[in-house]
Amino acid sequence: MRFSKYHALGNDYLVLDPVDAPELPGDDGVKTICHRNFGLGSDGILYGPLPSERADFGLRILNPDASEAEKSGNGLRIFARYLRDSGKVGTAPFTVDTLGGVVTCVVNEEATSITVDMGQVSFDAAVIPVAGLEGEVLDQPIELNGESYRMYAATIGNPHCVLPMESVDSALAHKLGPLIEGHPLFPRRTSGQFLKIIDDRNIQIEIWERGAGYTLASGSSSSAAGAVAKMMGAVGEDITVHMPGGIIQLHIDSDFKVRMTGPATRVGIYDLDPEALR
Repeated sequence: MRFSKYHALGNDYLVLDPVDAPELPGDDGVKTICHRNFGLGSDGILYGPLPSERADFGLRILNPDASEAEKSGNGLRIFARYLRDSGKVGTAPFTVDTLGGVVTCVVNEEATSITVDMGQVSFDAAVIPVAGLEGEVLDQPIELNGESYRMYAATIGNPHCVLPMESVDSALAHKLGPLIEGHPLFPRRTSGQFLKIIDDRNIQIEIWERGAGYTLASGSSSSAAGAVAKMMGAVGEDITVHMPGGIIQLHIDSDFKVRMTGPATRVGIYDLDPEALR
């Protein structure tokens, strides 16, 4: 089984082309393949390109725990770079169908930068979903480990819980992230972002990603956190998101539609020995 490995600011994915694997590995196989010690190691598997009736390409996104993600901004940039590297696209815009909706991607001439129209952020409890709340989930209380925090909930095709903080670091994400991911407010679980406003054009986030854990960077988390910062009135339309793995540029319009721009880096081609799955 052959995989192409890429990373987007340290958030790494294995692309599995259906040409090389007509079927996805089972749940145990996905967990082993993504494992840092027993497999190839990654933050997930991108299975595609697949046929789609509503877009140029279809894509499935598997987390390391074998759950399926609706959308991944970094995963989409990586998939777009793979399509470019494999000669399936050029510099013209193209569309990708995910469980979280259809997005439009553009890879620049040098393949050093990929722009993805991520879709529209919603704060509506019924859409995210958030249990026991109605309307937009803005500056609501959430209890974690006996302490009360303020949170914003959002979706851009996948759920997010954003906690504005005075300061953020990886220890905070490791401490509170698992509690947020499995919190009863979120029946489908959620990713958690810990947000610091730097100024009116820059934010900093630490990320705990649903199904993957602590993550160096995330495009959908950046989109959700940027939209929250804009909803708070702390930033304008153009935002630089600072993460441990690097930066992503966002443009968020008045309807909270997000355009994300960032890199994706090719790592190599890996052949998985069947013995690893036995």
